[in-house]
Amino acid sequence: MHDIYSNIAAVPALAPAVQAAAAQGAAIDLNGKGGVAFLVNTGAIAGAGDYGLTLQESDTGTSGWTAVAAGQIDSNAPATLAADSAYRLGYRGWKRFVRLSLTKAGGTSIISGATAVFVPLTRPAP
Repeated sequence: MHDIYSNIAAVPALAPAVQAAAAQGAAIDLNGKGGVAFLVNTGAIAGAGDYGLTLQESDTGTSGWTAVAAGQIDSNAPATLAADSAYRLGYRGWKRFVRLSLTKAGGTSIISGATAVFVPLTRPAP
């Protein structure tokens, strides 16, 4: 029997919180991973908040972060996030580290958080 639970792993990518500014999530190490997707949840938005999502990549995970090219991101997130919604972003790049980036163009705050879900290259024994 095939099930999704046995074939994926999950790690925190952006701690759920009231975000009043742009924020960068945790560095996700893709070494030994078969791919990664970020699952993002939003809650209330205050002050006509204008927040968006993108991905950043790095060779080291500590510095040299750059924006991932649009052609290497699969996403269902609109340019401006809506309250009480769920979005997903997939990374198709080649760098070892990737992180979620919450951008702010205006407004007061947004409640949001994210999880990185990935497929290990080697699956656990049944």
